[in-house]
Amino acid sequence: MTQSAPTGRRRWGRFARHYVEMVIAMFAGMTVLGALLSAAGLAFSHDRQPELAYLLMAFTMSVGMAVWMRYRGHGWAPTLEMCAAMFVPVVPLFPLLWLGLVDGGSLMLIAHVAMFPLMLAAMLRRRDEYAGCAA
Repeated sequence: MTQSAPTGRRRWGRFARHYVEMVIAMFAGMTVLGALLSAAGLAFSHDRQPELAYLLMAFTMSVGMAVWMRYRGHGWAPTLEMCAAMFVPVVPLFPLLWLGLVDGGSLMLIAHVAMFPLMLAAMLRRRDEYAGCAA
């Protein structure tokens, strides 16, 4: 029996479910790996060391998401694109931080808000892959 590709509403349902799964994996990585790194003494203050705090958090989110994506059968290119969505927001934000135009808390808030549409953009770029991958 040949399984046909999902169509219409079902494809977008899979796409949406996959997006939610990756957000959950991202937060799971941030929570679990972040706690382990913190217990090992590798935690940074958002107030005193916002650059390091953000980069470490982006790393932990990326690990969780990458593990889930590889489990789901995605190749390295889409996995790395999705991980890039965790790091790209700081490209314009770090200079604003260094100029004193935003503080560490604002950097975290803006970057987190930016991650979600960046993840969506990466997924839309490969919508057939994200809408049609196996459940």
